[in-house]
Amino acid sequence: MKNDPFFEPVSGAVLPRFAGVPSFMRLPVVEDNHDRIGDVDIGIVGVPWDGGTTNRPGARHGPRQLRDLSTMIRATHPVSHISPFKMVNCADMGDCPINPADLNDTMERVTAFYKDVKSRGITPMTAGGDHLVSLPVLRGIASDAPVGMIHFDAHTDLFDSYFDGFKYTHGTPFRRAIEEGLLDPKRVVQIGIRGTMYDGEDIEWGRANGVTIITMDEFADQTIADVMKQARSIVGDQPTYVSFDIDCIDPAFAPGTGTPEIGGFTTREAQLLVRQLKGLNLIGADLVEVSPPFDESGNTAWVGVSMMFEILCMLAVAVDQRN
Repeated sequence: MKNDPFFEPVSGAVLPRFAGVPSFMRLPVVEDNHDRIGDVDIGIVGVPWDGGTTNRPGARHGPRQLRDLSTMIRATHPVSHISPFKMVNCADMGDCPINPADLNDTMERVTAFYKDVKSRGITPMTAGGDHLVSLPVLRGIASDAPVGMIHFDAHTDLFDSYFDGFKYTHGTPFRRAIEEGLLDPKRVVQIGIRGTMYDGEDIEWGRANGVTIITMDEFADQTIADVMKQARSIVGDQPTYVSFDIDCIDPAFAPGTGTPEIGGFTTREAQLLVRQLKGLNLIGADLVEVSPPFDESGNTAWVGVSMMFEILCMLAVAVDQRN
């Protein structure tokens, strides 16, 4: 285990959690020109952008509220007793450059940023932003060979286009990623899919191309252990990405999102699902679609950062195993 004091979060026993300048989980901010950038193992990055949103906007404000609420996170997991900040060097890497007026320019900026992150050997944990941010992130870290993915979401995000053939929205990132050879569809598992549909073409296309889609009703007929055993067997021990859309959780627990769907996971189910990722070869993750304007209480962001910590613990185990 590493124990570099520089990368330790500020303790609530030293400075109250409601005080100080907020950073992700009270970690040091280590941006591109910082002299400790070469020592970072896991970088938490905000992508404050919702240029792919097709209905309720606001996810561009997600990273800022997630940072604020993350100051409530303590250092050790209550069940596994994993202390990710002692296991590997974690840092807040600030926000990725974006252009709110130009979708294509933003995707190029995000891709370049994550290519740099990868070149430094840093494993990214991303806070979105809408779900389109996953596409340029994958372009940055999965360009060498297609990776697998475990995807928690109410929606497949495998749609082909929107309106008159527009290919880039928060409903299309994983179709594009499969087409571009960033994801291996036979190693993609989507869990929690539900809600009314346009026509079902996205599900048909996904299954025809090898994607495993576990709907919420199919999930409800199995145990969490059985669902995740299937997911683990599909992705195997090869590089795997995790994408967690906050709308996989029922809006009773997380209403602050752009496309809520009733009948989702409880927060407890979501925790138990993510904990089953332990030991997989995880090369990055994101949590997306927290939209503060639709939940002024901040509870959705609190759910979001709590799930980020759950995922971070799994990433720390993976990075530690590779080191």
